[in-house]
Amino acid sequence: MEWLKRLQRAATSVAVSRVRKLTTGEYASLMLLFTALLAAMTIFSIGSGRFPIAPGDVLKILFQPVFGFETTWSPQAESVIFSLRLPRVLAAILIGAALSLSGAAYQSVFKNPLVAPDMLGVSSGACVGASLGILFGLSQFGVQIGAFCGGMLAVAVAVVIPRIIGKNSIVMLVLAGIIVGGLMSSLMGIIKYVADSETELPAITYWQLGSLVNVVWENIVYNGLPILACGFFMLLLRWRMNILTLSEEEAHMLGRHTCWLRYAIIFCATVLTASSVCISGTVGWIGLVIPHFSRILVGSNNQRLLPLAVVLGALFLLVVDTLSRATMRTEIPLSILTGLIGAPFYFYLLLRQRMAVTS
Repeated sequence: MEWLKRLQRAATSVAVSRVRKLTTGEYASLMLLFTALLAAMTIFSIGSGRFPIAPGDVLKILFQPVFGFETTWSPQAESVIFSLRLPRVLAAILIGAALSLSGAAYQSVFKNPLVAPDMLGVSSGACVGASLGILFGLSQFGVQIGAFCGGMLAVAVAVVIPRIIGKNSIVMLVLAGIIVGGLMSSLMGIIKYVADSETELPAITYWQLGSLVNVVWENIVYNGLPILACGFFMLLLRWRMNILTLSEEEAHMLGRHTCWLRYAIIFCATVLTASSVCISGTVGWIGLVIPHFSRILVGSNNQRLLPLAVVLGALFLLVVDTLSRATMRTEIPLSILTGLIGAPFYFYLLLRQRMAVTS
């Protein structure tokens, strides 16, 4: 296994050359800090809403089956937590982590920190699939199946186009994604044009803006399993993803081909994005802003970048979802809030990075 050791050393050295100098202890402290913030925000989010529940009661209700606490809370509080808020909070954590992880993976594959998870048209394809489900009157589960199939089909078309042209390169793959995205946008226009303006069109529009209002435990089970499986696979191979920052010639000199790894990462990132869109609809900016912010904190080494991006993505969407349902009487769609928060914050990150380069 000497080639494997050489590959790992080369991949790590490429990433370390760009990484901010953090010791192992500093990185562990940073991960511990954000994980603790995520845990605290989870308890706070479960207790927040029109029916407020104290954090102490939230902890007792959650751990009552394990520790057998004496029942000092109302039955309504327990019902609200397990039927409404806990599935929604878990969905926000899963989606935020999945979108952030897929964004970081795409940015590594395409060697571009400005790449978003929907680069290959997965989000627009999922929108078309879900909209067709709404148009044909399918159930919520049918709409989610349509969204997943639409997203996967869009990426499959984007991957096939370069092979048809005969130029299987990163640039052609990006251009194919632009073609697929434009086609799906046109199809969405047709679907909106023929949809009923009283019932179907509002449902399609609201679904496109993203929401966790209708999340139930079935959504967590059916869509959470692919997210966990693909997320675990990508985290397991995160050190190999550093090889993708090398050119094809340099990778070949090490005796390994990166083609299979690139397409495996693209497939897993697509499943993460499509599964997330199935649960909540389209949620923008997370896969672009959070990996960029994580890269500023710990550098480009995927061994450190990906775990931090997972935690920060989950924390960010959990905060946004809590704000969307707790600040106003009418719930604000997620994409509106993520855009209002993410766009100025991304501008600040770019400005800060430019100032650091020029100084």
